[in-house]
Amino acid sequence: MESTLLSLAKQINKHLSRYTPSDRFATAVFIVLSRDSGQLTYVNAGHNAPIVFSSGSTTSLEATGPPLGLFDDAQYETGTSVLSRGSTLLIFTDGLTDSIRGEHPENRLRDAFAESAGRTMANLKALVDPNFNEDDITILVVKRVAGHSSGVSA
Repeated sequence: MESTLLSLAKQINKHLSRYTPSDRFATAVFIVLSRDSGQLTYVNAGHNAPIVFSSGSTTSLEATGPPLGLFDDAQYETGTSVLSRGSTLLIFTDGLTDSIRGEHPENRLRDAFAESAGRTMANLKALVDPNFNEDDITILVVKRVAGHSSGVSA
């Protein structure tokens, strides 16, 4: 899987480098999650770091390479993390953090997300200040349920 993610990032980067103006680029994060083990493998091409929330702690999936389209020969690496049962992964665009008023929007985002699992989206929406909202906001929340996996036996 690691080689597939690296290949995908490199191919998209080459395409964007070749066919877009030099002042244009894109950020992206490519993530593969194993449903059985919770293993996350990712390539983060200059995107806002997705956050894994697990048992009161957070892990950021930091950039493993530059944004796509900036450098034709850009190098990317894979990263790994684990989404354990009961944990949550938050993936978001910069429109979310850019629309949060005040200092340290990432910290406010983490606090709002961790406050109440049942009100996650409401907590995140409450952070958005319409006066600062100039970009799209995309939020993806993935929760790995705490129950047992149901296997099929023959």
